[in-house]
Amino acid sequence: MLFLKLLKEAFLFANDSLRQNKMRTSLSVIGVTIGIFMIVAVFSAVDTLRHNLQKSIDKLGSNSIYVGKWPWVGSQDFPWWKYMQRPDPKLTEYDEIVRRSQTALAVSYEITINDRTVKYQSHTVTGAQINAVSHDHDKTWNFDLSDGRYFSDLESRTGRPVTVIGSDIASDLFPGGSAVGKQIKILGRYITVIGVFKKEGDDAFGNSDDKNILIPINFAKDVIDVQNDNYQPTIVVRGKDGLKDVDVESELKGLMRSIRRLKPSEEDNFELNKVTAISNQLDQVFSFLDKAGFFIGIFSILVGGFGIANIMFVSVKERTNIIGIQKSLGAKSYFILMQFLLEAVFLCLMGGAAGLLLVYGGTFAVKAAADIQVVLDPNNIIMGVSISLIIGVVSGIVPAWVAAKLDPVEAIRSN
Repeated sequence: MLFLKLLKEAFLFANDSLRQNKMRTSLSVIGVTIGIFMIVAVFSAVDTLRHNLQKSIDKLGSNSIYVGKWPWVGSQDFPWWKYMQRPDPKLTEYDEIVRRSQTALAVSYEITINDRTVKYQSHTVTGAQINAVSHDHDKTWNFDLSDGRYFSDLESRTGRPVTVIGSDIASDLFPGGSAVGKQIKILGRYITVIGVFKKEGDDAFGNSDDKNILIPINFAKDVIDVQNDNYQPTIVVRGKDGLKDVDVESELKGLMRSIRRLKPSEEDNFELNKVTAISNQLDQVFSFLDKAGFFIGIFSILVGGFGIANIMFVSVKERTNIIGIQKSLGAKSYFILMQFLLEAVFLCLMGGAAGLLLVYGGTFAVKAAADIQVVLDPNNIIMGVSISLIIGVVSGIVPAWVAAKLDPVEAIRSN
């Protein structure tokens, strides 16, 4: 009951302070509002970016290693001339890895053919990306189909003219109809559509399967030179479940050195890229953004906190006579202290709530403007409320202590 009485009086005094000194109180509360908004908004923006990037990275497979000539993550003194001289992965090397690896769950050889034209009767799609892959592509990459199926083992081995196409390509070539079973013209050949990728939109890197076309590598061998470095040949190795990346990487490194007959004194002339390398780089960036947003927000909150403390000192001075009367009627010092402390906390929570409402409204604005799903983590909301509560206590404790220590006789005489 005592706490409810204190809470009620704190609310009434805070409301009275806000009504009588609208400009002064509003400016102080705005400081807390901006601070909470900055902290929660920056953390939410980082969480949103992290979520979208992680979705993009997950498509690559968390336990897959990519054998190529270029590293994904470069240093400041990037020796591009050295990497350029490296040989591209070959089909024979892919075959050797498949035959000799003990840690691989799946191995695929993949090339990318950019900016191609696809036709079906009178409909044409330009700028399509064709990926020619070996059969285990569905095990080394993560993707979903909205219609049809993936290549069978027989279709992959014999190089049958079959394909899986992206959602955008399917809707452009076959408006209002099913794509599965139709024949489209790719690379000068007619090829049968057996599957359609699920619609996904562009990921954080601007990539998407919506405009991609998947064909068996053995079919592509009859049309183009699949080992040409213009097509960025890559060998993808996915380790068996339960094995660590380092185990798969260690075996793969030994196999590649053996296959290419490198001497112990010679450097690797290939690169083993892992998804974890990208994740580690992103974690460093996100850590910096989190800290920067936190310090900017804390600075704004401290400014607001000083404003709240100033309001409370003024409030104590204006209500000195009332404090004296309350004490003369038997009010304890802790009652007076809690009264002013709760008032300060209430004002800060008002600012925090306003900041959270701004963030919540901002999520809808971003969604409408850029069609991005903003991640508003409940932990960030709890953090915002907690910081408001802490700032309220810190900024109100000294004025409340001053009010609690007032002599009742002197306080009554103050007017």
